[in-house]
Amino acid sequence: MAEKKEKLFDQFPPVSTAEWKAKVEADLKGAPFDKKLVWRTNEGFNVQPMYRAEDIENLATTNSLPGEFPYVRGTRTDNDWLTRQEIIAETPAEANAKALDVLTKGVTSLGFRVEEPTAETVAALLKGIDLKAVEVNFTSCPRKALELARVLVAYLKENGAEKDFHGSIDFNPFKRALKHETEFPGDITAMSCELLDIVKNVPALRVLSVDSDVLSNAGAYIYQELGYALAWGSQWMTMLTEAGRCADEVAARVKFNMGVSSNFFMELAKFRAARMMWAQIVEQYKPESKDSCKMMAHAVTSRFNQTLYDAHVNLLRSQTEAMSAALAGVDSITVTPFDVPYKTPDEFSERIARNQQFLLKEESHLDKVIDPAGGSYYVETLTVAIAKEAWKLFLEVEDKGGFLACVNDGSVQAVIRETAAKRHTDVARRKEILLGTNQYPNINEMAADKIVNLAGANSCGCGHKDEETCETSKGLPTKRAASDFEALRLATEAASNRPKVFMLTIGNLAMRLARAQFSSNFFGCAGYEIIDNLGFNTVEEGVDAALAKGADIVVLCSSDDEYAELAPAAFKYLDGRAEFVVAGAPACTDDLKAVGINDFVHVRCNVLETLQAFNAKLLK
Repeated sequence: MAEKKEKLFDQFPPVSTAEWKAKVEADLKGAPFDKKLVWRTNEGFNVQPMYRAEDIENLATTNSLPGEFPYVRGTRTDNDWLTRQEIIAETPAEANAKALDVLTKGVTSLGFRVEEPTAETVAALLKGIDLKAVEVNFTSCPRKALELARVLVAYLKENGAEKDFHGSIDFNPFKRALKHETEFPGDITAMSCELLDIVKNVPALRVLSVDSDVLSNAGAYIYQELGYALAWGSQWMTMLTEAGRCADEVAARVKFNMGVSSNFFMELAKFRAARMMWAQIVEQYKPESKDSCKMMAHAVTSRFNQTLYDAHVNLLRSQTEAMSAALAGVDSITVTPFDVPYKTPDEFSERIARNQQFLLKEESHLDKVIDPAGGSYYVETLTVAIAKEAWKLFLEVEDKGGFLACVNDGSVQAVIRETAAKRHTDVARRKEILLGTNQYPNINEMAADKIVNLAGANSCGCGHKDEETCETSKGLPTKRAASDFEALRLATEAASNRPKVFMLTIGNLAMRLARAQFSSNFFGCAGYEIIDNLGFNTVEEGVDAALAKGADIVVLCSSDDEYAELAPAAFKYLDGRAEFVVAGAPACTDDLKAVGINDFVHVRCNVLETLQAFNAKLLK
């Protein structure tokens, strides 16, 4: 008997994209579809409100399987990434003890900072660590990378672990120029070749770093981080193949350390695009093995969007960031502890950071499925769109002589500084939201007492003493997105008087409540004391109540239609005894300004600049 197959949706006629769009436009009641629903990204392309199978019909990215060139779906046939923790300690012995402890708690990758790379230091750090089971990564001053490599290789040879060891040395001679626009004082090509010779007998030791996480933490857009990362990697390939090294040897030593921001789907697509484009770049150097085209990518959750106030929201940010990276199939992940903005991470915050990854593995089983986003109309389209924008930037850098030339002349840093300035402005205007900082703040939270190292949070962020990461007037910016708002609130905390903001609610019930809520949120971003009210019958009654409470600012909250009468009356009766603000941008604004009312708060305000101006007036 022939098998009977049930076709579930035969009773439903197919619906075309045009029909869907017509229905949406009808529901919009004449509002323009593109203006209302199409999103223009910072990456330079539009995102549609819906995607269908036809959107990915002609995409070549859907034709490969996980583990197949060009590796858009992953370089492996599993998704069991390594859980990495950076070990912060005062001495090598303390670092070793801490490492041995966290290895019993699920960590499979370690990060050590080495200030003085001696044989004794390396031996002390690695004592008792099973080098066959754990990835070990080292960071040091670029000038000390060769000596670190020598003593590490000697240790591995002595312990018979050359073939089993897997890890990295973060050799980044570009860091000085990126941070300070000062060229590295040495022959990078010669040092790199010598480094390759030193580690030739340790096949799984990556020593050529692409640290694009520094760009992400400086405020770079996603396509900028990706485009510059590819140019950075290509610089290694070009520099060393021109020096006589084969493409397979060079590519096998490159490791990408990339940032992850909270733009969930964009970041997921970024890593997929990164693997695809890196494979195609390496292919141009004619490697003997396709495996040489595989990208090794380590993901580090963002510091740029971490906040001092409502710091536990950082856990939500880093959780979605880690999830993006995990779903994208990266090789390893570091979750930045939530308390980094104000102190060196402690045992609690480091444990939580580890557990965030374990939740993704043990509770959500994300390590069991490779490329779960593959075939998604939205993610596949994003992957190609981000790849196109990053590729444009990559070609631009190549046309200017390559990544090193663009870093040495400061053009990369200039672009990122411009982007960071734009993002800080967007935060100031609340176009970019930082929950608990520029939107929905906890107005009663005080943070000054918990700060141990605020300056460090704006640079290295991990408690390390690194001469290459200090703040300068040149190079990459290091300020977190929340820094200006935090300075505002800290100034309020330090003042002898905490300004009081009184909501003079009157008139239309819905509008006065909505505007009081908006204004409370607005002024709460400066840490002011907010006094809300149910409503008043007259403006005189409201002003008297405000003065009785010792208000420094009186905010009139009503409807646009009522402001023409109520605002002048309230302003006149207040008579300069407190600052007067109108909540909204009514049509009668010019008339109100004519009688001396100059302060208005509304959605188009630069929140930061407005509050800075009030701080200047009110704080003593």
